[in-house]
Amino acid sequence: MTQHRASEEQRPANEGRKAAARNRAALITAAREIYSECGLDAPLSAIARRAGVGQGVLYRHFPDREAVATAVLEENVRQVEQAAAEGEMDLPRVLGVLTWHLTESAAFIGVLHADGAGSPASVPSYARALSERVERALRAHLPDGHRLAAAADDLMIAVAMVSGAVTGPTREQRERRARAAWRLLGVEVGPVRPFTG
Repeated sequence: MTQHRASEEQRPANEGRKAAARNRAALITAAREIYSECGLDAPLSAIARRAGVGQGVLYRHFPDREAVATAVLEENVRQVEQAAAEGEMDLPRVLGVLTWHLTESAAFIGVLHADGAGSPASVPSYARALSERVERALRAHLPDGHRLAAAADDLMIAVAMVSGAVTGPTREQRERRARAAWRLLGVEVGPVRPFTG
C-alpha cells in the first residue's frame, strides 16, 4: 500500500490540453523539418520520432498524411499573415518570413503555385485559399508603384519564380538561391527567418 502511494506521488500531473497543444506544435515543427529533408512521402513514424511522441499521439492530432501536410501549410500561412499584421513589419521583412518558409517547407511551394493559372479545377480548394491568404498578406505591404504591383498577378508570379529557384540539399543553399532570385527580380528581402511574434 505504501509503495502504491509513493509511485502515485512521483507521477507527473496530467497536463491535458496544455500537453496536447505542445505535442501538436512539436509535430508540425517536426513535419516541416522532415518534409524539408525527405519530401512529402517521408514516413509519419519519422515525424512522430522527431517530435518526441508516439505514433498514437500523431494520429490523435492528424488522422492521415494529408492532415499533417495541411497543418504545416496552415502554420506557414499563419506566420506570414502574423508578420504582415505586425505594425513594424515592412514588405522586405514580410518577404523574409515568406522566404524562410519557402526554404524550410517544400510543400509550401506547391501551395503558392495554386493560383489556377493552368487548370483551376485541378487545384485543391484549400491550396487556392491558402495561396490567396498569402497574396493578401503580402499585398497589404506593397507600396503604390512598387515593381511587384505593375500588373494584378505580378506579385504571385514573382513569388512563384522565387519558389522555383528554391532548390538544393541544404537550407543554406536554398536560402542563397532564393535571395539571388529576389535580387534578380530587383526586390529587397529582409532577414530570412521565421516570425516569432
